Amino acid sequence: MDDALTVLRREFESAEAGFLLGLRGEGLVWDRAAFSRLEQTMRTACEQYEGREDLPRWMAEGFYEVSHFVAEWTSHPNFPRPEPVQYYQDCLARLRDLADWFFRGWHAYQEPRVWRDL
Repeated sequence: MDDALTVLRREFESAEAGFLLGLRGEGLVWDRAAFSRLEQTMRTACEQYEGREDLPRWMAEGFYEVSHFVAEWTSHPNFPRPEPVQYYQDCLARLRDLADWFFRGWHAYQEPRVWRDL
C-alpha cells in the first residue's frame, strides 16, 4: 500500500509523467496508460480506506479535485479528448464513482451497509 500511496500523492501533486500533468501541461494529452495507473491507484486507496473515519487530508483533497476538475480541464472544445466518446465519458464517470467510494466508504455498485443491515 505504501507504494500505491506514493504514486497517488505524486499524481495528486501533478508530478512529472502523471496523468494530471499531461492534461494541464503544455501537451494537453489524455494518456490512456497514465489514466489506468491513476484509476488503479485510486481503487487501491478506496479498498484500503473503505469504512475508515480517518481519511488523510491530502488524499481527500486529491480525490475531490480529480473527480471534479478532470471534466473541467478537458471540457474546452480544443482539448483533444480520446476516442471513442464513450470511453472518455466512462472515464469521467469512473473518477466520480471512485471519489464517491472513497468518501462514503462503499462503492456505487454495492449495497450500502446501512440499507443492507436493516
